[in-house]
Amino acid sequence: MKSFLKVAGATLALSISFASQSFAADYPTKDIRMIIPWGAGGGTDGIVRKLGTIAEKDIGQSIYAENIEGGISATGIMQVMKARPDGYTLGALTYDSVVTVPWQGLLPTYKLDKLTLIARVTSEPDAIIVDADSPYKSVDDLVAAAKENPGQIKIGIQNTGSRLHLAMLQFQQLTGTEFKLIAYPGGAAPQKEAILSDEVDVVATSMGDFSALIEGGDVRGLVEFSDNRNPTFPDVPTAKEEGVDLQIGSFIVLAAPADTPDDVIAKVEANYKAALESDEFQEWVSKVGVSPNWLGTDEVTAWAEETQKTLFDQMQALVDQGVIKK
Repeated sequence: MKSFLKVAGATLALSISFASQSFAADYPTKDIRMIIPWGAGGGTDGIVRKLGTIAEKDIGQSIYAENIEGGISATGIMQVMKARPDGYTLGALTYDSVVTVPWQGLLPTYKLDKLTLIARVTSEPDAIIVDADSPYKSVDDLVAAAKENPGQIKIGIQNTGSRLHLAMLQFQQLTGTEFKLIAYPGGAAPQKEAILSDEVDVVATSMGDFSALIEGGDVRGLVEFSDNRNPTFPDVPTAKEEGVDLQIGSFIVLAAPADTPDDVIAKVEANYKAALESDEFQEWVSKVGVSPNWLGTDEVTAWAEETQKTLFDQMQALVDQGVIKK
């Protein structure tokens, strides 16, 4: 009887192995769902949709984007974590997905090890952006005004506790200023509405998120939290040039549920890499203020873990100083 069970078990395992291999070889046979955990119209939404449109030409099936907002990106990413690991549900992680949500620890079931990270596709520094008619022509102008009117200048961020919130807290600390920080959950889209309707004087976001408004002359970049000028917006000074020691920004990482077959992950990785390197994407992205920054499956998980540790340490230091609360 034991021998029979061993043989039956081995046969079942072999059958599952062959089925998995066959499945991976045939993948994909239907449309692929790409979850974007932010609202439509923001920078992440635009980039992920553009890449998907190019990638689907080679992968052979449609890659349709679905915006699922909430929980500082956790609502959408949790759906990826819970999805069947068959390659038909993917997700786009951002800074908040990798750093803010795990650090806050508000969702005990939210664990990055429930995902297989496929690749990092872009990175972009954060920036301070003002209305085109703003009296602030430089960082010095903004800092001087804030010191004259503590807590009066309104700056729109995205979510309380987010990367942009952290960036502005650090900016305040480094410049000895105090602003009125107003949260606009849901990504860059509500920030755009806020600055265009004069609800806020300034926004903290990436220039990539606001590229259309910058190109249209509605807003302008005041400073970018980087040490190298943005090739799309070379007239905007860096924080380093302005004497502010602050470098922080976002990124986009593609992911699938954990236990998705390796062959499926490899196929998705290859298609998105080809899409990112295509002339179509390179030409498009050069106009939106975002840097393609590929890091493949073999390297992206270690990079994400190192990024987490570095930023967790920085945020804990701010907690210890009483600047933020956890």
